[in-house]
Amino acid sequence: MLKLYSYFRSSASYRVRIALELKGLSYDYVPVHLIKEGGQQLKPEFRAVNPDGLVPALADGEHVLQQSLAIIEYLDEVHPEPKLLPGTALDRAYVRGLAQEIACEIHPLNNLRVLKYLKHTVGVTDEVKDAWYRHWIELGFASLQANLERNGKAGRFCFGDTPTLADLCLVPQVFNAQRFNIDVTRYPAIAKVFESCMALPAFQKAEPKSQPDAD
Repeated sequence: MLKLYSYFRSSASYRVRIALELKGLSYDYVPVHLIKEGGQQLKPEFRAVNPDGLVPALADGEHVLQQSLAIIEYLDEVHPEPKLLPGTALDRAYVRGLAQEIACEIHPLNNLRVLKYLKHTVGVTDEVKDAWYRHWIELGFASLQANLERNGKAGRFCFGDTPTLADLCLVPQVFNAQRFNIDVTRYPAIAKVFESCMALPAFQKAEPKSQPDAD
């Protein structure tokens, strides 16, 4: 049985939950609250699972995997249907590029530990912190919107008419944007993909409000 260490609002965990649901894989959900008790991810018990002190972590038997994109690609190799990466090397590179545009360019700047550092160490106000958050999403979404429009590879989803790794990254980032009152309709290609994704039961089951630790 797979075991997913997750926090309901974690974007990276959200990506992996979507992959698990799309592939119809059963798993045990182990909540790791990133706020309570000073952050349960920093406790020795969890660091024994993942020394980075980050979620998600996925245990497959005695093997523990970390980093959401690596976990998703592992699942795609071991459980190849439905495929989350397209058939040709060029198309796989394109989808990975979209995914990394979100997971490596937008998300790290707005991760919880960065926001906590800004507030508690640098000493910025909540207003400045929130402006920082919105700035990097809006900058990243403008670039992502342009890429989706110019390449002509988008259909209902980021690539064609079936979900790929790129969509698994896009949906949690739109969720974050909505939490911070960013008008996603300003990015119509992104909004269209998000709507298509959220019509699917797998994406609905993976969303934060559907998780056992949602509060």
